[in-house]
Amino acid sequence: MGKADTESATRNNRSICVPFSQEIYSANVSAAGNFREYLDECILSFPELFPPEISKGYRMKDIYYSQKLSIPIRRIDIGGIPYTIRPSFVMPYMTGVTGDIEKALFMRKFGVPFWALSHVFGKDPMYWYRIEQTLGRNSIVGTTVRNPLDIPENLVADEKHTWILGNKAYIATTVGKGCILGASIAKDAGEEALMEGYGVFKNEATRLNPEYAPKTANTDGWKATRKAWATLFPSIAIICCFLHIFIKIRDRAKKKYKAVFLDVAAKFWECYRADNKRAFSERIRRLNEWCKKNAVPDAILNPIEKLRKNMVDYSAAYHHPNAHRTSNMLDRLMQRMDRHLFSAQYFHGSRTAAELSIRGWALIQNFAPWCPVTVKHHGYRCPAERLNRFCYSESWIENLLISGSLGGYRTPPQNPL
Repeated sequence: MGKADTESATRNNRSICVPFSQEIYSANVSAAGNFREYLDECILSFPELFPPEISKGYRMKDIYYSQKLSIPIRRIDIGGIPYTIRPSFVMPYMTGVTGDIEKALFMRKFGVPFWALSHVFGKDPMYWYRIEQTLGRNSIVGTTVRNPLDIPENLVADEKHTWILGNKAYIATTVGKGCILGASIAKDAGEEALMEGYGVFKNEATRLNPEYAPKTANTDGWKATRKAWATLFPSIAIICCFLHIFIKIRDRAKKKYKAVFLDVAAKFWECYRADNKRAFSERIRRLNEWCKKNAVPDAILNPIEKLRKNMVDYSAAYHHPNAHRTSNMLDRLMQRMDRHLFSAQYFHGSRTAAELSIRGWALIQNFAPWCPVTVKHHGYRCPAERLNRFCYSESWIENLLISGSLGGYRTPPQNPL
Protein backbone atom coordinates (compact mmCIF):
# COMPACT_ATOMS: atom_id res chain seq x y z
CA MET A 1 0.00 0.00 0.00
CA GLY A 2 1.36 3.40 -1.00
CA LYS A 3 1.89 6.18 1.50
CA ALA A 4 -0.92 8.39 0.25
CA ASP A 5 -3.22 5.37 0.23
CA THR A 6 -2.39 4.57 3.87
CA GLU A 7 -2.85 8.13 5.09
CA SER A 8 -6.19 8.42 3.33
CA ALA A 9 -7.44 5.18 4.85
CA THR A 10 -6.59 6.13 8.41
CA ARG A 11 -7.51 9.81 8.36
CA ASN A 12 -10.55 10.25 6.14
CA ASN A 13 -12.75 7.20 6.33
CA ARG A 14 -14.70 8.27 9.41
CA SER A 15 -16.28 11.12 7.48
CA ILE A 16 -19.52 10.24 5.67
CA CYS A 17 -20.52 12.77 3.03
CA VAL A 18 -24.30 12.86 2.51
CA PRO A 19 -26.27 14.72 -0.24
CA PHE A 20 -27.72 17.81 1.44
CA SER A 21 -28.81 21.21 0.21
CA GLN A 22 -28.06 24.03 2.61
CA GLU A 23 -31.78 24.72 3.08
CA ILE A 24 -32.72 21.13 3.94
CA TYR A 25 -29.70 20.75 6.20
CA SER A 26 -30.41 23.94 8.14
CA ALA A 27 -34.04 22.93 8.62
CA ASN A 28 -33.26 19.43 9.93
CA VAL A 29 -29.85 19.32 11.59
CA SER A 30 -31.06 20.52 15.01
CA ALA A 31 -33.93 18.04 15.21
CA ALA A 32 -32.51 14.57 15.79
CA GLY A 33 -35.71 12.83 14.62
CA ASN A 34 -35.88 14.71 11.33
CA PHE A 35 -32.17 14.28 10.73
CA ARG A 36 -32.40 10.54 11.35
CA GLU A 37 -35.36 10.22 9.01
CA TYR A 38 -33.43 11.93 6.21
CA LEU A 39 -30.36 9.81 6.94
CA ASP A 40 -32.41 6.60 6.78
CA GLU A 41 -33.62 7.58 3.30
CA CYS A 42 -30.01 8.12 2.18
CA ILE A 43 -28.96 4.75 3.58
CA LEU A 44 -31.69 3.06 1.53
CA SER A 45 -30.90 5.02 -1.63
CA PHE A 46 -27.10 5.17 -1.40
CA PRO A 47 -25.83 2.36 0.86
CA GLU A 48 -22.36 2.57 -0.73
CA LEU A 49 -21.75 5.90 1.04
CA PHE A 50 -21.93 4.27 4.47
CA PRO A 51 -19.90 1.58 6.28
CA PRO A 52 -21.35 -1.92 5.74
CA GLU A 53 -21.96 -2.23 9.51
CA ILE A 54 -24.69 0.41 9.32
CA SER A 55 -27.05 -2.35 8.17
CA LYS A 56 -27.08 -3.47 11.84
CA GLY A 57 -28.22 -0.02 12.96
CA TYR A 58 -26.67 3.15 14.28
CA ARG A 59 -27.11 5.60 17.15
CA MET A 60 -27.30 9.37 17.05
CA LYS A 61 -24.25 10.50 18.99
CA ASP A 62 -23.71 14.23 19.45
CA ILE A 63 -23.60 17.58 17.65
CA TYR A 64 -20.85 20.15 17.56
CA TYR A 65 -20.32 23.51 15.88
CA SER A 66 -17.65 24.12 13.30
CA GLN A 67 -15.79 27.26 14.31
CA LYS A 68 -14.52 27.71 10.75
CA LEU A 69 -17.96 27.73 9.12
CA SER A 70 -20.26 28.35 12.11
CA ILE A 71 -22.54 25.44 11.25
CA PRO A 72 -23.62 22.47 13.38
CA ILE A 73 -22.20 19.05 12.49
CA ARG A 74 -23.72 15.79 13.68
CA ARG A 75 -22.01 12.52 14.51
CA ILE A 76 -23.41 9.02 14.65
CA ASP A 77 -22.20 5.82 16.30
CA ILE A 78 -21.93 2.67 14.17
CA GLY A 79 -20.84 -0.44 16.05
CA GLY A 80 -19.12 1.62 18.72
CA ILE A 81 -17.19 3.76 16.22
CA PRO A 82 -18.04 7.46 15.79
CA TYR A 83 -18.56 8.85 12.28
CA THR A 84 -18.99 12.45 11.22
CA ILE A 85 -21.90 13.25 8.90
CA ARG A 86 -20.65 15.99 6.58
CA PRO A 87 -23.22 17.65 4.30
CA SER A 88 -22.20 17.67 0.65
CA PHE A 89 -22.06 21.47 0.45
CA VAL A 90 -19.20 21.53 3.00
CA MET A 91 -15.60 20.84 1.98
CA PRO A 92 -13.45 18.34 3.93
CA TYR A 93 -11.87 19.73 7.09
CA MET A 94 -14.49 22.51 7.02
CA THR A 95 -12.28 24.60 4.74
CA GLY A 96 -15.21 26.19 2.91
CA VAL A 97 -18.53 25.61 1.18
CA THR A 98 -18.77 24.24 -2.33
CA GLY A 99 -20.44 27.34 -3.73
CA ASP A 100 -17.26 29.32 -2.97
CA ILE A 101 -14.89 26.58 -4.16
CA GLU A 102 -16.43 25.03 -7.26
CA LYS A 103 -15.46 27.57 -9.92
CA ALA A 104 -11.89 27.94 -8.72
CA LEU A 105 -11.30 24.18 -8.66
CA PHE A 106 -12.83 23.90 -12.13
CA MET A 107 -10.06 26.20 -13.36
CA ARG A 108 -7.51 23.68 -12.08
CA LYS A 109 -8.69 21.31 -14.79
CA PHE A 110 -6.94 23.67 -17.22
CA GLY A 111 -3.83 24.23 -15.10
CA VAL A 112 -4.65 27.77 -13.94
CA PRO A 113 -1.98 28.49 -11.28
CA PHE A 114 -2.88 28.99 -7.64
CA TRP A 115 -1.77 32.63 -7.58
CA ALA A 116 -4.23 33.34 -10.41
CA LEU A 117 -7.04 31.63 -8.48
CA SER A 118 -6.14 33.80 -5.51
CA HIS A 119 -6.22 36.93 -7.67
CA VAL A 120 -9.68 36.14 -9.06
CA PHE A 121 -11.41 34.29 -6.22
CA GLY A 122 -9.60 35.64 -3.18
CA LYS A 123 -7.89 33.70 -0.38
CA ASP A 124 -4.20 32.87 -0.28
CA PRO A 125 -2.58 30.76 -3.05
CA MET A 126 -1.70 28.14 -0.43
CA TYR A 127 -5.40 27.86 0.44
CA TRP A 128 -6.20 26.62 -3.07
CA TYR A 129 -3.10 24.40 -3.07
CA ARG A 130 -4.26 22.67 0.12
CA ILE A 131 -7.82 22.30 -1.18
CA GLU A 132 -6.53 20.34 -4.18
CA GLN A 133 -4.24 18.26 -1.97
CA THR A 134 -7.15 17.41 0.32
CA LEU A 135 -8.94 15.76 -2.60
CA GLY A 136 -5.83 13.66 -3.19
CA ARG A 137 -6.27 11.91 0.16
CA ASN A 138 -9.27 10.05 -1.25
CA SER A 139 -9.01 6.69 -2.96
CA ILE A 140 -9.02 7.46 -6.68
CA VAL A 141 -10.65 4.15 -7.60
CA GLY A 142 -13.15 4.14 -4.73
CA THR A 143 -14.18 7.73 -5.40
CA THR A 144 -14.44 7.38 -9.18
CA VAL A 145 -16.13 3.97 -9.41
CA ARG A 146 -19.49 3.62 -7.67
CA ASN A 147 -20.23 -0.06 -8.29
CA PRO A 148 -17.38 -2.46 -7.37
CA LEU A 149 -18.21 -4.57 -10.41
CA ASP A 150 -17.71 -1.58 -12.73
CA ILE A 151 -13.95 -1.26 -12.21
CA PRO A 152 -12.62 -1.45 -15.78
CA GLU A 153 -11.12 -4.80 -16.75
CA ASN A 154 -9.18 -3.45 -19.72
CA LEU A 155 -6.62 -0.85 -18.72
CA VAL A 156 -3.92 1.34 -20.21
CA ALA A 157 -0.80 2.13 -18.19
CA ASP A 158 2.30 4.27 -18.66
CA GLU A 159 4.70 6.47 -16.73
CA LYS A 160 4.84 10.25 -17.04
CA HIS A 161 8.31 11.71 -16.57
CA THR A 162 8.45 14.53 -14.04
CA TRP A 163 10.76 16.21 -11.53
CA ILE A 164 10.60 16.73 -7.77
CA LEU A 165 12.98 19.48 -6.62
CA GLY A 166 14.96 18.89 -9.80
CA ASN A 167 15.23 15.12 -9.33
CA LYS A 168 13.76 12.83 -11.98
CA ALA A 169 10.65 10.92 -10.96
CA TYR A 170 7.81 9.11 -12.70
CA ILE A 171 4.05 9.14 -12.31
CA ALA A 172 2.73 5.59 -12.67
CA THR A 173 -0.58 6.30 -14.40
CA THR A 174 -3.46 3.87 -14.88
CA VAL A 175 -6.47 4.70 -17.06
CA GLY A 176 -9.70 2.85 -17.77
CA LYS A 177 -12.92 3.86 -19.53
CA GLY A 178 -11.70 7.42 -19.91
CA CYS A 179 -11.00 7.91 -16.19
CA ILE A 180 -7.68 8.22 -14.40
CA LEU A 181 -7.72 5.34 -11.90
CA GLY A 182 -4.16 5.55 -10.65
CA ALA A 183 -1.53 8.29 -10.40
CA SER A 184 1.32 7.54 -8.05
CA ILE A 185 4.88 8.83 -7.81
CA ALA A 186 7.65 6.30 -8.51
CA LYS A 187 11.21 7.30 -7.66
CA ASP A 188 12.59 5.59 -10.77
CA ALA A 189 11.50 3.49 -13.74
CA GLY A 190 12.74 0.19 -12.29
CA GLU A 191 10.51 -2.81 -11.66
CA GLU A 192 10.47 -2.42 -7.87
CA ALA A 193 9.57 1.28 -7.93
CA LEU A 194 6.88 0.75 -10.59
CA MET A 195 5.40 -2.14 -8.61
CA GLU A 196 5.02 0.23 -5.67
CA GLY A 197 3.52 2.91 -7.90
CA TYR A 198 1.03 0.70 -9.71
CA GLY A 199 0.45 -1.18 -6.46
CA VAL A 200 -1.48 1.81 -5.14
CA PHE A 201 -4.04 1.25 -7.89
CA LYS A 202 -4.22 -2.45 -7.04
CA ASN A 203 -4.75 -1.77 -3.33
CA GLU A 204 -7.51 0.73 -3.98
CA ALA A 205 -9.22 -1.52 -6.53
CA THR A 206 -9.13 -4.61 -4.32
CA ARG A 207 -10.40 -2.67 -1.32
CA LEU A 208 -13.43 -1.79 -3.40
CA ASN A 209 -13.71 -5.27 -4.92
CA PRO A 210 -11.52 -8.00 -3.31
CA GLU A 211 -12.11 -10.24 -6.35
CA TYR A 212 -10.94 -7.66 -8.87
CA ALA A 213 -8.47 -8.89 -11.48
CA PRO A 214 -8.08 -6.94 -14.75
CA LYS A 215 -8.04 -8.91 -17.99
CA THR A 216 -5.64 -6.76 -20.01
CA ALA A 217 -3.25 -3.84 -19.68
CA ASN A 218 -1.88 -1.94 -22.66
CA THR A 219 1.66 -0.62 -22.13
CA ASP A 220 4.39 0.92 -24.26
CA GLY A 221 6.57 -2.19 -24.03
CA TRP A 222 8.92 -0.98 -21.26
CA LYS A 223 10.14 -4.21 -19.65
CA ALA A 224 9.89 -3.00 -16.05
CA THR A 225 6.30 -1.84 -16.60
CA ARG A 226 5.29 -5.19 -18.03
CA LYS A 227 6.96 -7.10 -15.22
CA ALA A 228 5.35 -4.90 -12.57
CA TRP A 229 1.86 -5.52 -13.94
CA ALA A 230 2.47 -9.24 -14.40
CA THR A 231 3.60 -9.50 -10.78
CA LEU A 232 0.71 -7.47 -9.39
CA PHE A 233 -1.89 -9.33 -11.46
CA PRO A 234 -0.53 -12.75 -12.51
CA SER A 235 -3.53 -13.55 -14.73
CA ILE A 236 -3.38 -10.32 -16.72
CA ALA A 237 -2.59 -10.21 -20.45
CA ILE A 238 0.00 -7.54 -21.27
CA ILE A 239 -0.55 -5.98 -24.70
CA CYS A 240 2.08 -3.78 -26.31
CA CYS A 241 0.88 -0.52 -27.80
CA PHE A 242 0.81 -0.62 -31.61
CA LEU A 243 0.73 3.17 -31.78
CA HIS A 244 4.13 3.54 -30.11
CA ILE A 245 5.84 1.75 -33.01
CA PHE A 246 4.24 4.17 -35.45
CA ILE A 247 5.21 7.19 -33.33
CA LYS A 248 8.82 6.03 -33.27
CA ILE A 249 8.83 5.77 -37.07
CA ARG A 250 7.00 9.07 -37.54
CA ASP A 251 9.32 11.06 -35.29
CA ARG A 252 12.43 9.78 -37.05
CA ALA A 253 11.30 9.64 -40.66
CA LYS A 254 8.33 11.89 -41.44
CA LYS A 255 10.40 14.89 -42.50
CA LYS A 256 13.66 13.28 -43.55
CA TYR A 257 12.12 10.46 -45.60
CA LYS A 258 8.71 11.90 -46.36
CA ALA A 259 7.88 9.97 -49.56
CA VAL A 260 8.73 6.51 -48.27
CA PHE A 261 7.25 7.31 -44.87
CA LEU A 262 3.83 7.91 -46.38
CA ASP A 263 3.93 4.55 -48.16
CA VAL A 264 5.04 2.73 -45.02
CA ALA A 265 2.43 4.50 -42.89
CA ALA A 266 -0.38 3.40 -45.20
CA LYS A 267 0.81 -0.22 -45.15
CA PHE A 268 1.43 -0.04 -41.39
CA TRP A 269 -2.16 0.87 -40.57
CA GLU A 270 -3.41 -1.76 -42.99
CA CYS A 271 -1.69 -4.26 -40.70
CA TYR A 272 -3.48 -2.76 -37.72
CA ARG A 273 -6.85 -3.15 -39.42
CA ALA A 274 -6.41 -6.89 -39.98
CA ASP A 275 -9.52 -8.84 -38.97
CA ASN A 276 -7.77 -11.67 -37.17
CA LYS A 277 -4.47 -12.74 -35.68
CA ARG A 278 -3.37 -14.73 -38.71
CA ALA A 279 -4.02 -11.89 -41.14
CA PHE A 280 -2.25 -9.48 -38.80
CA SER A 281 0.87 -11.67 -38.67
CA GLU A 282 0.91 -12.11 -42.44
CA ARG A 283 0.64 -8.39 -43.10
CA ILE A 284 3.44 -7.59 -40.66
CA ARG A 285 5.73 -10.12 -42.36
CA ARG A 286 4.89 -8.75 -45.80
CA LEU A 287 5.52 -5.19 -44.63
CA ASN A 288 8.89 -6.22 -43.22
CA GLU A 289 9.80 -7.97 -46.51
CA TRP A 290 8.68 -4.94 -48.53
CA CYS A 291 10.84 -2.63 -46.42
CA LYS A 292 13.91 -4.83 -46.96
CA LYS A 293 13.23 -5.22 -50.69
CA ASN A 294 12.90 -1.46 -51.16
CA ALA A 295 15.88 -0.65 -48.94
CA VAL A 296 13.97 1.70 -46.68
CA PRO A 297 16.09 3.64 -44.16
CA ASP A 298 16.98 2.01 -40.84
CA ALA A 299 14.92 4.66 -39.04
CA ILE A 300 11.88 2.90 -40.52
CA LEU A 301 13.13 -0.66 -40.92
CA ASN A 302 14.39 -1.18 -37.35
CA PRO A 303 11.05 -0.50 -35.61
CA ILE A 304 9.26 -2.70 -38.19
CA GLU A 305 11.79 -5.46 -37.58
CA LYS A 306 11.28 -5.13 -33.83
CA LEU A 307 7.52 -5.36 -34.32
CA ARG A 308 7.94 -8.57 -36.34
CA LYS A 309 10.19 -10.18 -33.74
CA ASN A 310 7.79 -9.34 -30.90
CA MET A 311 4.62 -9.98 -32.86
CA VAL A 312 3.10 -12.15 -30.11
CA ASP A 313 2.99 -9.17 -27.74
CA TYR A 314 0.96 -7.15 -30.24
CA SER A 315 -1.26 -9.90 -31.64
CA ALA A 316 -2.35 -10.93 -28.11
CA ALA A 317 -5.10 -8.31 -28.38
CA TYR A 318 -6.99 -10.57 -30.81
CA HIS A 319 -7.67 -12.94 -27.90
CA HIS A 320 -9.30 -10.07 -25.99
CA PRO A 321 -11.80 -8.21 -28.20
CA ASN A 322 -12.34 -5.40 -25.67
CA ALA A 323 -8.66 -4.80 -24.98
CA HIS A 324 -6.94 -1.55 -25.92
CA ARG A 325 -4.54 -2.04 -28.85
CA THR A 326 -3.23 1.52 -28.60
CA SER A 327 -2.69 3.94 -25.73
CA ASN A 328 -4.84 6.72 -27.26
CA MET A 329 -7.11 6.98 -24.23
CA LEU A 330 -4.18 7.41 -21.84
CA ASP A 331 -2.23 9.68 -24.20
CA ARG A 332 -5.08 12.22 -24.30
CA LEU A 333 -5.13 12.41 -20.51
CA MET A 334 -1.34 12.47 -20.29
CA GLN A 335 -1.26 15.48 -22.61
CA ARG A 336 -3.32 17.33 -20.01
CA MET A 337 -1.04 16.02 -17.28
CA ASP A 338 1.98 17.25 -19.21
CA ARG A 339 0.53 20.75 -19.56
CA HIS A 340 -0.45 20.74 -15.89
CA LEU A 341 3.06 19.78 -14.76
CA PHE A 342 4.81 22.16 -17.14
CA SER A 343 2.68 25.14 -16.12
CA ALA A 344 3.64 24.50 -12.48
CA GLN A 345 7.27 23.81 -13.43
CA TYR A 346 6.84 20.39 -11.85
CA PHE A 347 6.96 19.67 -8.10
CA HIS A 348 8.73 21.79 -5.50
CA GLY A 349 8.08 19.92 -2.25
CA SER A 350 8.23 16.42 -0.82
CA ARG A 351 7.30 13.24 -2.63
CA THR A 352 4.23 12.90 -0.39
CA ALA A 353 3.08 16.42 -1.31
CA ALA A 354 3.67 15.67 -5.00
CA GLU A 355 1.59 12.49 -4.76
CA LEU A 356 -1.33 14.22 -3.05
CA SER A 357 -1.24 17.00 -5.64
CA ILE A 358 -1.33 14.74 -8.68
CA ARG A 359 -4.02 12.53 -7.11
CA GLY A 360 -6.17 15.59 -6.42
CA TRP A 361 -5.65 16.76 -10.00
CA ALA A 362 -6.65 13.30 -11.28
CA LEU A 363 -9.97 13.38 -9.40
CA ILE A 364 -10.70 16.85 -10.76
CA GLN A 365 -10.14 15.47 -14.27
CA ASN A 366 -12.56 12.61 -13.57
CA PHE A 367 -15.37 14.78 -12.17
CA ALA A 368 -15.03 18.29 -13.64
CA PRO A 369 -17.53 18.83 -16.47
CA TRP A 370 -16.74 18.50 -20.14
CA CYS A 371 -17.46 21.31 -22.57
CA PRO A 372 -21.17 21.58 -23.60
CA VAL A 373 -20.52 20.11 -27.06
CA THR A 374 -18.98 16.98 -25.54
CA VAL A 375 -21.79 16.72 -22.99
CA LYS A 376 -24.32 16.87 -25.80
CA HIS A 377 -22.45 14.19 -27.74
CA HIS A 378 -21.98 11.72 -24.85
CA GLY A 379 -25.10 12.45 -22.85
CA TYR A 380 -23.01 12.60 -19.66
CA ARG A 381 -21.27 15.54 -18.04
CA CYS A 382 -17.92 14.06 -17.01
CA PRO A 383 -15.84 10.86 -17.31
CA ALA A 384 -16.91 9.52 -13.88
CA GLU A 385 -20.59 10.06 -14.66
CA ARG A 386 -20.20 8.22 -17.96
CA LEU A 387 -18.41 5.31 -16.27
CA ASN A 388 -21.05 4.99 -13.52
CA ARG A 389 -24.04 6.13 -15.59
CA PHE A 390 -25.03 7.99 -12.45
CA CYS A 391 -24.35 11.14 -10.43
CA TYR A 392 -25.31 12.22 -6.93
CA SER A 393 -25.60 15.96 -7.52
CA GLU A 394 -25.93 18.55 -10.28
CA SER A 395 -22.87 20.25 -8.78
CA TRP A 396 -19.73 18.52 -10.04
CA ILE A 397 -17.74 19.23 -6.88
CA GLU A 398 -20.53 17.94 -4.64
CA ASN A 399 -20.75 14.85 -6.84
CA LEU A 400 -17.02 14.33 -6.23
CA LEU A 401 -17.29 14.89 -2.48
CA ILE A 402 -20.26 12.54 -2.08
CA SER A 403 -18.50 9.91 -4.18
CA GLY A 404 -15.54 10.32 -1.82
CA SER A 405 -17.59 9.48 1.28
CA LEU A 406 -15.43 7.49 3.73
CA GLY A 407 -12.45 8.71 1.72
CA GLY A 408 -13.56 6.45 -1.11
CA TYR A 409 -12.63 3.40 0.96
CA ARG A 410 -15.40 0.86 1.52
CA THR A 411 -13.91 -0.82 4.59
CA PRO A 412 -14.11 -0.07 8.33
CA PRO A 413 -11.56 2.45 9.65
CA GLN A 414 -8.23 1.27 10.92
CA ASN A 415 -7.39 1.62 14.63
CA PRO A 416 -11.02 2.15 15.77
CA LEU A 417 -11.43 4.41 18.78
